[in-house]
Amino acid sequence: MKRISVIVPESAVIEAITPPYRLFKTANEFLKATGKQPLFEVEYVGVKDEIYANDGEYCVKVQRHVDTVDKTDVVIIPALYGDMRRAVELNRPLIPWIQKMYSQGAEVASMCIGAFLLGSTGLVDGKKCSTHWAYYAEFSEMYPEVEVVEGEIITDIGSIYSSGGANSIWNLLLYLLEKYADRDTAILASKYFAIDIDRESQSAFTIFTGQKDHHDPEIKRAQEYIEENFKERFTVDELADRFAISRRSFERRFKKATNNTVVEYLQRVRMEAAKRSFEMSRKNVAEVMFDVGYTDTKAFRTVFKKITGLTPVEYRNKYYKETVMEPVE
Repeated sequence: MKRISVIVPESAVIEAITPPYRLFKTANEFLKATGKQPLFEVEYVGVKDEIYANDGEYCVKVQRHVDTVDKTDVVIIPALYGDMRRAVELNRPLIPWIQKMYSQGAEVASMCIGAFLLGSTGLVDGKKCSTHWAYYAEFSEMYPEVEVVEGEIITDIGSIYSSGGANSIWNLLLYLLEKYADRDTAILASKYFAIDIDRESQSAFTIFTGQKDHHDPEIKRAQEYIEENFKERFTVDELADRFAISRRSFERRFKKATNNTVVEYLQRVRMEAAKRSFEMSRKNVAEVMFDVGYTDTKAFRTVFKKITGLTPVEYRNKYYKETVMEPVE
């Protein structure tokens, strides 16, 4: 029997607290229905008897206090809610317990922006971690020693796991279920909960907004210039000259401020414009490519797939729905 401890943090997202509990409980029922023994003992753990989630909308009853849990096999950290620094501070009493369980052999899995609490434990310093795409910059600022894996649904670094944004938590849970039980049980659970078991990337859902929460005014002006003129052709040297900065210094400062190279930033801005065009218009790939400043079809397709995880045609087919106008009588 594998003991799974689902933490109920202070200031947490209810939609991330209940899925792990429900999935592994349901998996036990599936196993019993096929004549097998249940594999999982699942419980909510926390620092007090009742903990409120979201903005106090929900109350979760904790089954065991963490100070009474001396050993467990899996610690699951649900997504936090609201301001991340405040949420981490509210849950600071959980940190030594998570560290202790890990040191005793427990595996640890963070759901979505539960990565912020995982990051605070120091267990992923110098290692890789996934989180919601909208929180990459904030996570990197708070935990510079951790490598954020952009676009990934699941990151597995041995006995520590993390998931990307929102519904990606289900993909990680199914991944763990397959590991702890078997593929058949995981597939059955994916069908029961209507989850795509093998979704690998959150890149297609990412909305790129240039990182401007920094204190380098020249780089901020360079970002604005790129965003306003992304259709034009210009070189890094020309950009550096425009802002009277040496190329070497310009590239170093740009990377430090935005967490992207100049070329990466330009690509992200262009691909964001291409995504919007595919979502909102009937333009073909060549038209969109020219609109966003590309003349090489192969280069455009390569960069688009690298950033979104989909080809241009796949992206358009996934997100563009032509509006059918009702006839006026």
